Amino acid sequence: MTHKAQAITVAHGDGIGPEIMAASLRILRAAGAQLEIETIEIGESVYRRGVSSGIEASSWDSLRRTGVFYKAPITTPQGGGFKSINVTVRKTLGLYANVRPTVSYHPFVHTRFPGIDVVIVRENEEDLYAGIEHRQTDQVYQCLKLITRPGSEKVIRYAFEYARRNGRKKVTCFTKDNIMKMTDGLFHQIFDEIGAEYPELIREHRIIDIGAAYLADRPNDFDVIVTLNLYGDIISDIAAQVAGSVGLAGSANIGDRIAMFEAIHGSAPDLAGKGIANPSGLLHAGVMMLVHLGQCEVATNVHNALLRTLEDGVHTGDIFTPEQSKSRVTTEEFADAVIARLGQLPQQLTPVHYQPVAAVATSASVRQPAKKEIVGVDVFLQWTGGAPAELAEKLQPTGTPHLPLTMITNRGVKVWPQGFPETFCTDHWRCRFQNGAAVSHADILQLLERVASAGFDFIKTENLCTFDGKPGYSLGQGQ
Repeated sequence: MTHKAQAITVAHGDGIGPEIMAASLRILRAAGAQLEIETIEIGESVYRRGVSSGIEASSWDSLRRTGVFYKAPITTPQGGGFKSINVTVRKTLGLYANVRPTVSYHPFVHTRFPGIDVVIVRENEEDLYAGIEHRQTDQVYQCLKLITRPGSEKVIRYAFEYARRNGRKKVTCFTKDNIMKMTDGLFHQIFDEIGAEYPELIREHRIIDIGAAYLADRPNDFDVIVTLNLYGDIISDIAAQVAGSVGLAGSANIGDRIAMFEAIHGSAPDLAGKGIANPSGLLHAGVMMLVHLGQCEVATNVHNALLRTLEDGVHTGDIFTPEQSKSRVTTEEFADAVIARLGQLPQQLTPVHYQPVAAVATSASVRQPAKKEIVGVDVFLQWTGGAPAELAEKLQPTGTPHLPLTMITNRGVKVWPQGFPETFCTDHWRCRFQNGAAVSHADILQLLERVASAGFDFIKTENLCTFDGKPGYSLGQGQ
């Protein structure tokens, strides 16, 4: 089938990025991919020019115009407050689902688990990757974990739809909701709600720590995994390495209007310019891009040629072993080998055959807002005056009839009333004021004026709210 050339935006990246992108594009073109390429510059060189985001306005214009981004790894300079361009692009363009397939190529690429075939669907916009951090006191830094119902609904529904449309049998959710009962608990709750709409699929939940252990030790137990942003980043690298090499894995970042395709690994600046980098991860991402563009015949041809190359033992250094490999090749030589095998099928590995798939609808549900009431406030202080009981004695007079002091915690642990002397404390204190009844913003402002007048350094507040009568805040540990 002949396709009209389709516009894509390409960034050659940093480190090994230019080498593996050149190799990947050469293979895609040789296979007949119809691509009209707009090249943009992002990453380290842009940061060094003083653009703190790492991407210039003209590049955003290209991404929004083409709707498809093929991106090599980039380097974010250390220090100086530079934000990750990967996270910036994903969040700015609404790329909510990061799809990371992992397959083993046994016996041609070394792995202890020959049957791995797992797809990790990672939430891509929220969680700790919101990047909202503050230094609050001399001793304490904070990073906010943000989980939303609409964001969770979209990625979880995408995971179930992906499983259904690709003939998968099971979807597993990873969270840590035995500890983060509200944030991770919400994700788990939504997983159960949406999963009930897919009765033909097995649905299971695992705590992230034991789930990651099982993924490393029994990866064949998993099919599709959906999880939060940080966990997904970690476990997808675990899965890829267990399968053979992180260098083999590509990924798609899916949004409603725009999609980005990239390898899951970094820019590896220590390998740059040596001609030894493995382009397979970025090439896999290119295959996913071609499927997204509807160029499925070309995608099939490229993927099967890649499988045949691996099967023939033509390997870059990262996967080369005397037992499985026949020749150790450079980046360019690997690309030559794949091109030479276009039109061939693997003989032992399972050939692939891609077919067009419809876009997944993932709109969030429309819900009636809950009735919200403020019932108290947590006031966070920097204080180095002594023991918790001393702080309570000085702070209690600042309370009001509407907002008396009821609890003090340090690093989340209740230290007053009835704290323990063994609990280690920093200079960062959460002081809870509430009496169980509804209060107003004016009541909180009055309290804060009294706290400030008493000489305390308050650094932030968090209103304590109920939603339809249910507490929207956690207890202190030990409360």
